[in-house]
Amino acid sequence: MRRNIILDTSVLVSLLSRQDNHHIWAKSTVDTISKPFFTCEAVLTETCFLLKSHDMGRKEVLRALQEGYIQIPFHLEDQAEAIELLMQRYQNVPMSLADACLVRMSEMYEDSAILTLDSYFKIYRKNRNESIPVIMPDLRSQL
Repeated sequence: MRRNIILDTSVLVSLLSRQDNHHIWAKSTVDTISKPFFTCEAVLTETCFLLKSHDMGRKEVLRALQEGYIQIPFHLEDQAEAIELLMQRYQNVPMSLADACLVRMSEMYEDSAILTLDSYFKIYRKNRNESIPVIMPDLRSQL
């Protein structure tokens, strides 16, 4: 059975921005994982905003979506109550809408891992007390 990989903004930005410190890691990691990646519209919104000065980056995001490399199986309107509860639980972190959607997706897709550079995903818990499997570089080695 294929593991569902849930894509975070941080990796998508790193992948599409050659100047990013994690670009090489993101590219080599993404190249080894079977597609499609799952994500949510909030992640794509954040990514396009962060890449606003990289016209090709924004185009690549939309092209990946059109070509099926990225899929959005998540419907915020159906999950709004659960998202609100997550954001309340982690209001001291604070948790973004995109992060809340990804945590909720990790709850919905049992055999999943989040591909991220964001260490908050080591703090967040799915189903209230379960750690979330993440794929991320060893950021300590880069200090």
